[in-house]
Amino acid sequence: MAPQRPDRGSSAQREERLLERLRAHPELLARFESILGLTEVEAGPLRTADEIEEQLVQEVRRLGHEVMQDWAVRAEERVAKEVIEANAEVRLRKKKP
Repeated sequence: MAPQRPDRGSSAQREERLLERLRAHPELLARFESILGLTEVEAGPLRTADEIEEQLVQEVRRLGHEVMQDWAVRAEERVAKEVIEANAEVRLRKKKP
């Protein structure tokens, strides 16, 4: 028997949590909007599937880069905070000019 996923609330609650998280990461919100824009077939020249695929791959790469960059900044902040909390005598110093 497959393990059951925990109930994450109603669809409206999930949407609201997702929106809150995206508001905290505006660069990711912009990237998802760009990806969603690729799905819309509007006026103008019709693009081929290959063109859309190429653009999608580029957008996903950018998304991955932004996620990793954001993660690295937050991880560094967390590690610095934990080190300072664990060792009260640790001081952060800046190089003197």
